[in-house]
Amino acid sequence: WPQVEAFQARPDDLLVATYPKSGTTWLSEILDMIYQDGDVEKCRRDAIFNRVPFLEMKAPQMPSGVELLEKTPSPRLVKTHLPIQLLPTSFQDKDCKVIYMARNPKDVVVSYYYFYQMAKMHPDPGTLGEFLETFMAGKVAYGSWYEHVRGWWEKKQEKQLLYLFYEDMKKDPQQEVQKILRFLGKEVAEETVARILHHTSFQEMRKNPAANYETMPTALMDHSLSPFLRKGISGDWKNHFTVAQNERFNQHYQEHMAGSDLRFQME
Repeated sequence: WPQVEAFQARPDDLLVATYPKSGTTWLSEILDMIYQDGDVEKCRRDAIFNRVPFLEMKAPQMPSGVELLEKTPSPRLVKTHLPIQLLPTSFQDKDCKVIYMARNPKDVVVSYYYFYQMAKMHPDPGTLGEFLETFMAGKVAYGSWYEHVRGWWEKKQEKQLLYLFYEDMKKDPQQEVQKILRFLGKEVAEETVARILHHTSFQEMRKNPAANYETMPTALMDHSLSPFLRKGISGDWKNHFTVAQNERFNQHYQEHMAGSDLRFQME
């Protein structure tokens, strides 16, 4: 942690921030495609976790995120799941641009449940019902989803932060990619945008070893339990929640989002 806290951002770093299971890899792939001017081959140069290093990652037998980032030439794409209050201060000091992507919590919890099963750095999640309680209590990796999405939302007035929603990206990826390009001040030809959209579609990413995490050691991620890129849809929670779980979650959601103008599309 001291290495993460003392991390030195560079002014041209772009920070990709999300709560886990909110489209991080998808957004990272889109950004790398933009940075590589839509060159698909360049985006296959390495696994996504090396192209967009994960700032606070530390796993056995692998270089840490900080070590990877120190070796990465500028301009760097930096991934983090940190809540805003734990972000190294150098990102603010250097006035770095940040893109935050949020996803509705019902889909996050289902996706996170499957991830907990396949990603071996996590404890056994138990049943979905048990995991739902753990999630609502904020006792999962990265803590409370509510605090996370609201903490970053409260920063969105800052001109250097673009706040996106997974559901918007699913509904109209072209519009959201244009939003990103405007935020980055980049002009990109129409055919390049079309190539970016095709390459970063769920179908393409799912079969791309540079994006789907299948090159990660099995000791860390067991794809036989659940693929890293599982469904990539909105509303999958309906196939998992019972009526009682949904009612309980809705009540909890109302309490924890009271007073915020942040709105999510659950359907």
